[in-house]
Amino acid sequence: MTDDASTPRHERITRHPTPGPANSLRHWTSARNPVRVSINYAVIVLARISPSLRLKNWLLRRLGVTIGKGVSWGLESTPDVFWPDLITVGDHAIIGYNATILCHEFLQDEYRTGEVHIGERAMIGAGAIVLPGVTIGDGASVAANSLVTRDVPAGATVAGVPAKEMSAESVSD
Repeated sequence: MTDDASTPRHERITRHPTPGPANSLRHWTSARNPVRVSINYAVIVLARISPSLRLKNWLLRRLGVTIGKGVSWGLESTPDVFWPDLITVGDHAIIGYNATILCHEFLQDEYRTGEVHIGERAMIGAGAIVLPGVTIGDGASVAANSLVTRDVPAGATVAGVPAKEMSAESVSD
């Protein structure tokens, strides 16, 4: 995997083929240890409902999430349950209420994993979903309920499904 932001997201994702006619989600126990996923889930549930930002960061770091100083996770925000260790969040970033950061995709014949990088002072709006392999640059903003399928440049604002960069005029409206 490369950290080169000019490389498309799909080229930064690792593909894991799954055997047989069943879809890849049927093979999740081969993809990740069920005990590990259960522990991740329990810890993430605690982090999601905790009003304490300090406790959230402490809990998520125990799962391998790389979290910078002063990061704020909104209530019900959800990091990836299978691969939280593929998430990096820069200093003073904000992950909004009910936002989801995914590092995996289960498809019909394969599952895919990819790192997610959220830059310093970046903001992820409420209900937004970030897909695996995405980098959100320093100071970038993701609008509420957006689906981030591509990298977001530093300082940019994106919105929509799929999220697209907003022009200066539409940001001020």
